[in-house]
Amino acid sequence: MKSVTLNAFPRSLGRRAGAKKLRATGRIPAVIYGGKGNKAQSLEVSAKEFEDLIHHSVSENLLLDLVVKDDARPKRLALLQEVQHHPLSQGVVHVDFHEVSETEKVTIMVPVETVGEAAGVKNAGGVLEHVLFKLKVRALPKDLPEQIIIDVAHLELNRSVHIGEVKAPEGVEIIGDKHIPVVSVKPPRAEEEVAVAEAVPAAGDVEMIKEKKEGEEGAAPAGKAGAAPAKGAEKGAAKGAEKAPAAADKGAEKKAEKPVEKKK
Repeated sequence: MKSVTLNAFPRSLGRRAGAKKLRATGRIPAVIYGGKGNKAQSLEVSAKEFEDLIHHSVSENLLLDLVVKDDARPKRLALLQEVQHHPLSQGVVHVDFHEVSETEKVTIMVPVETVGEAAGVKNAGGVLEHVLFKLKVRALPKDLPEQIIIDVAHLELNRSVHIGEVKAPEGVEIIGDKHIPVVSVKPPRAEEEVAVAEAVPAAGDVEMIKEKKEGEEGAAPAGKAGAAPAKGAEKGAAKGAEKAPAAADKGAEKKAEKPVEKKK
């Protein structure tokens, strides 16, 4: 990966309020991490210069020669580690850099791109699916690729390219389980949907079976008027009806025996 120059400045304003004021002046707050024995340092970069750099690059994997004005260490080699975007405007609101050494290997995630038209798509109407959109690679900073290209022209239906089959650029090691697919050619979606529809029974069939079982058992459907009451319920109701008048008579007798007190 070829390094590109980016101008930076030690950050003059800190915290949230300071970051807002900084963005209002056309600069982006940034932090650089890493480096032997060096603490994280707050920086700021020109919003226009940085966004132009991103727009003209293949991906956000960039190797940068950071030129920090008026700093004890004015030049540093760094990887672009993370770019934070505003959720609505998509403008860059914060940037993280990771300082690296030219002589030490680093590990990063690299985006995967495909070239060519898969034979299974062209001849059998299949669908090309990306299983992995990024691959983990390890290399010296100068050897790091911006992206990994996979030629899929030879892929037939139900075939895949696995991690172990991806050709890495010179000096680059691809890390991961070699049996995991990266891209695959799947059967047409219409055939899959038809197969699923045939395997699932219709809702009407389920209802008919349920009603038939109820009819065979001779049980009246729950909650319907006219269902025959249980024998125990009839006896209980009859006993209750017999006890009710007797209780009423006893209450009336007690009321009659109690003398009525006149108010003075």
